[in-house]
Amino acid sequence: MEFFRIINLKTQDKIIQDELTIENLEYISNEIFVIGDQNNTEADIGGIWGEFTLTRTLIKGGLRFALVECPNALAWTITTGILPDPDAVVIHLTINRQQQKESFIEEIEEFLDDQSNCLQNFFNKISQSKVR
Repeated sequence: MEFFRIINLKTQDKIIQDELTIENLEYISNEIFVIGDQNNTEADIGGIWGEFTLTRTLIKGGLRFALVECPNALAWTITTGILPDPDAVVIHLTINRQQQKESFIEEIEEFLDDQSNCLQNFFNKISQSKVR
């Protein structure tokens, strides 16, 4: 299954890659948090689905995050400058199931809504600080 959120704001892939670090995880989502070891590419995190190793990978247009031990292979990207909307920030989340319980789908939708709000606020703060 796949899910999308499009955030109507302009930024660059380099800003996504430089600013959305594991150290800045609280600006990406209110629903996941570091609970253990962390470095630039991975961290032990907790959240609504339990405890996992979160990986962070640079990709064309932005970043890919993945929950390593997740039985649904949950992963998401945050990109800009590429399809489906090159002039916006796109969050694309996938799981390796064609069907899933409605309650889990609702949790994914809430996770994406939260992430969209967090990223909107974060990028607005970045752009305001660069204007000053």
